[in-house]
Amino acid sequence: MPPRIPAEVFPPGDFIRDELDARGWTQEDLAKIMDRPVQAINEIISAKKQITPDTAVGLARAFGDDDALYWMNLESVYRLAQTKPADESVGRRSALYSMFPVRELMKRKWIEPSERAEVVEHRVCRFYNIRNINEKPAFPHAARANQYEERTPLQWAWLFRAYQLAQAVTATPYSDQRLRAALPKLRELLMAPEEIRQVPQILASAGVRFVIVEFLQGAKIDGAAFWIDEKPVIAMSLRYDRLNNFWFVLRHEIEHILKKDGLIVDLEMTEALQRKDVLPPEEVRANDAASEFLVPKSELDGFIKRVRPLYSGERILLFAKRIGVHPGLVVGQLQFRDEVPYTHFHKYLVKIREIITQTALTDGWGNVPPNGAEDGQAQ
Repeated sequence: MPPRIPAEVFPPGDFIRDELDARGWTQEDLAKIMDRPVQAINEIISAKKQITPDTAVGLARAFGDDDALYWMNLESVYRLAQTKPADESVGRRSALYSMFPVRELMKRKWIEPSERAEVVEHRVCRFYNIRNINEKPAFPHAARANQYEERTPLQWAWLFRAYQLAQAVTATPYSDQRLRAALPKLRELLMAPEEIRQVPQILASAGVRFVIVEFLQGAKIDGAAFWIDEKPVIAMSLRYDRLNNFWFVLRHEIEHILKKDGLIVDLEMTEALQRKDVLPPEEVRANDAASEFLVPKSELDGFIKRVRPLYSGERILLFAKRIGVHPGLVVGQLQFRDEVPYTHFHKYLVKIREIITQTALTDGWGNVPPNGAEDGQAQ
């Protein structure tokens, strides 16, 4: 319903004059009754001074109606009537900020800021490759249809930035055979954290583009796999800067590519890993493939059978060395199996962000790639 606008709004002073005339009072009389300077009463009546709550209470008592709200309402209605209508851009900015994480887009320099609402709207539409802000963002990827509706504005922002960034990465023609052949090469890197710097090149040689986009607070995305021009892309957020999380998410996404799975955007990976009974079959399969890649199930089962519950750093180190992986990967799998608390053996869960971002095209942590915030567009 449109707001009701009175045909004419009178200042509160006109009503005060009516009350004075009805009683035969002068402004000086009212000033003495209210214990106020005559000038103050005059300015209120001439609308030069606004009626404050204290004045409203004084007027109500002076005129014997004890209805201070009546005088406050008269003042509010009059002042609103004198106010210029809000600029149309206010409504446009409200719609933009309600539907899109505009502040985050500007903060990450994915769009340039502007004081003009129509310019910001245009840049948001360019970023999401949409015709207007009422169109839902989407780009072709293999996620199930109902998943489009579940994406949050923050998640779509992260996905679109990953899509844009990946277009700047070169890779050889893709084939499943090349990617499968790359798996042993990747596994050779599991022993030393610093070796993960080789990951982007190994994936590119298999035809897979690899990018890192810093996580957005609240987006809750660990990784995604999608396709651009018949070449797959793996994007990671490094939401958890730990060696075991990096390798698990990477191998998980590789499995989605190899299997051409329908659900390939992984939300809340860590929580999902603890709730295998509610995951879709393709997610369970990708989790199992990642676990087997890091620490073969038969090896881990044997280790648990021999050691439980007397886990120690020395035993984990010896076991990790024997199967050729970093001890942090063993700790991660033991935590996944609920064999050890997430607070134990934390020193083995080394950070890897500074290593992998040296060789992977990265957007985040103060770095904005030179291709700019608006160059790439999802088709």
